[in-house]
Amino acid sequence: MSHLEYFKNRHTIRKYQSQEISKEKLDEMLAAAFHAPNTGNMQWYSVVVTCDENKKQELAPAHFNQPSVTGAAAVLTFCIDLNRFEHWCKINNAQPGFNNFQSFIAGIIDTSIVAQQFCTIAELSGFGTCYLGTTAYNAPLIAEILKLPKRVVPVITVTVGLPLETEPQGATTRIPAQAIIHYEQYQHPTDEDIRSYYKQIEEESHKFVVENAKETLAQVFTDVRYPKESAEHFSKIYQEFIKENEF
Repeated sequence: MSHLEYFKNRHTIRKYQSQEISKEKLDEMLAAAFHAPNTGNMQWYSVVVTCDENKKQELAPAHFNQPSVTGAAAVLTFCIDLNRFEHWCKINNAQPGFNNFQSFIAGIIDTSIVAQQFCTIAELSGFGTCYLGTTAYNAPLIAEILKLPKRVVPVITVTVGLPLETEPQGATTRIPAQAIIHYEQYQHPTDEDIRSYYKQIEEESHKFVVENAKETLAQVFTDVRYPKESAEHFSKIYQEFIKENEF
């Protein structure tokens, strides 16, 4: 399989075999991932690896008890980590000035890049991975469970393990590339363009419209999966946690 074929056909794995991943293998894949590009080679991130069954059970409620948390061989919590770098600055007679929004954004970007690099390495090594979007919802609880010090903020959680599925799966449908690519300047889509971009996804996901008694798939996203009230609630929690960590 070519690299392009791999990326076109990769898919999220949420169910795993019971087989463990050795610490040596996890360390090897993570060490390779840490060669990802980052801001100024400062590497403002850390990863907490959870393999212990009891600890995974403890983490599960923070991720709304998604089965992939307790079913995975390992749960990796990728965090912005200014604690380590600022410590290095202070013992070297340098005064860090990273308690600001710009530094937070740099940390978010770098942590996201290294998490994705790990996922690619793990999948090319025969493992399955799943991103959990719940990390930013319950960051204070995750930080408490993982004993994170100040200036260390959870950003992304990835579950990893050997896939339980034995049959090959096709890639998840995405909107066409031409809907996303803009040469030279942004091209505003027409209503007809938008309908054509989302047509296949709407057809494949019509069951969710029926199940949720909605008129359109868009309503499933705005009213059921990602309602404004929920987003505002969890935004407030994360914003307060970020402020507590002096960003």
